[in-house]
Amino acid sequence: MISSLLVWGGALILGAIVGYFVRQLIVTRQLNSLEQKLKAQVEEAKSSAKEIILEAKSKAAALFEEVQREERERKSQVARFEERLMKREEVLEGQVKELASKQNKLNQELMSIDSGRKEIDELRHKSLDQLEKISGLTTTEARNRMFEQLQEEHKKDLALSLQKLEKERRDEIEKKSSEIITTALQRYARAHISEFTTTNFTLPSEDLKGKIIGREGRNIRALEKATGTEILIDESPETITISSFDPMRRELTKMALEKLIKDGRIQPAKIEEKVEEARQELTKRMQELGEAASYELGIIDLPKEISQLLGRLHFRTSYGQNVLAHSVEMAHIAGMMAAELNLNVEVSKKGALLHDIGKAIDHEVPGTHVELGRKILKKYGVDERAIRAMESHHEEFPYSIPEAFIVTAADAISGARPGARRDTVENYIKRLGDLEKIATGFDGVRSAYAISAGREIRVFVTPEKIDDFGALQLAKDIAGRIQSELKYPGEIKINVIREVRAVEFAR
Repeated sequence: MISSLLVWGGALILGAIVGYFVRQLIVTRQLNSLEQKLKAQVEEAKSSAKEIILEAKSKAAALFEEVQREERERKSQVARFEERLMKREEVLEGQVKELASKQNKLNQELMSIDSGRKEIDELRHKSLDQLEKISGLTTTEARNRMFEQLQEEHKKDLALSLQKLEKERRDEIEKKSSEIITTALQRYARAHISEFTTTNFTLPSEDLKGKIIGREGRNIRALEKATGTEILIDESPETITISSFDPMRRELTKMALEKLIKDGRIQPAKIEEKVEEARQELTKRMQELGEAASYELGIIDLPKEISQLLGRLHFRTSYGQNVLAHSVEMAHIAGMMAAELNLNVEVSKKGALLHDIGKAIDHEVPGTHVELGRKILKKYGVDERAIRAMESHHEEFPYSIPEAFIVTAADAISGARPGARRDTVENYIKRLGDLEKIATGFDGVRSAYAISAGREIRVFVTPEKIDDFGALQLAKDIAGRIQSELKYPGEIKINVIREVRAVEFAR
């Protein structure tokens, strides 16, 4: 038993010793393998380092060579630039020398010219002195005589030239004025309301006609007396007619009737009361209408009395045209034309708006509406320039400022434009026929046509009978005949046309 244990113990010890030596052998082999690997890596690193160094040296050499090449090129460019500068400097020096030489030559030539001029002046004076002695005339007398002779020889040519100049200038002015007027009309358009002498008043019921008439007609007589109108009651259902030449009276009657119907009591005493109330309301309404018209035009400095008179023009008509609407339209047109002509727009608009202010009282005070208007405007301290602009629109006073022409032109445009004022078709056709009849009544006129709604008449003449001077005179004669025989708003353009045609045949 013990021997067995000894044997097993010795075997274990021997195994341990053998295992130790085997482990040492393995470790030694592994160490040797690692050393070899490290040596191989070191050798590889050294080889890579050598390659990198060689590559870096090669790149550095190439870069250095490129830098040297660029340096050589730069030096070459600098050398060429210096060479060009030298050549330019030589050229400039040559040009300076040449200019100096030319300047010297010019100075010499100028000196010789001055010398020659003095000699010419001396010779001219001597020649003039000799001519004056020979002719017995001074230079001034000889010049005047020569001008007189030339004028006499070319008198006809001068007249033709002057007429041509006048015609071209007139055409240019007419063209410009037409452009301004056309622009103003295109930019402004206002509806015109024709006021008649009657106003229809609609009743709420047919029974009210009896109340308005009253017992034995006393109510209607009281109303007509208080308002100054005529009230016509016919068979038209629920309608009565208010008749008067004065639109303000018709409006007063209409307002009074509305109040009486609303109150329900229609009797003479109540009629007088309601008419007075309507008159006060109408005065207030006129004030509002006048202020609205001035505000529309941007005129805010008018006194209240003037605004009220302006509102009163709403109930006045001229040839069927509402006077306030006409004045507002005139102001718009005048403002546009003044702006085109660089004149005072505010003065032109104010003069146009107030040009018919006298018509607000011309039924009550003697005098023309222009005179009354001037007095009213001066009384209430309106701008003097506006008064001077409006006072000439009927040529009762001279044109003292340019804006006065603008107001007159705007008045003619507003009054003469189609639809502004009433005119029957028969009168319109008759006026056109009279225009053509007057023109064709002159000798040498071949035909005549009224165009542009009677604002222009074109007259064609026979060239064999009427020459250019005759055409000018014919236009003046026709204009004079029209002015003396016809009545018309605005102005009429007479356009005389003389056409010469030369016809020949080549065979």
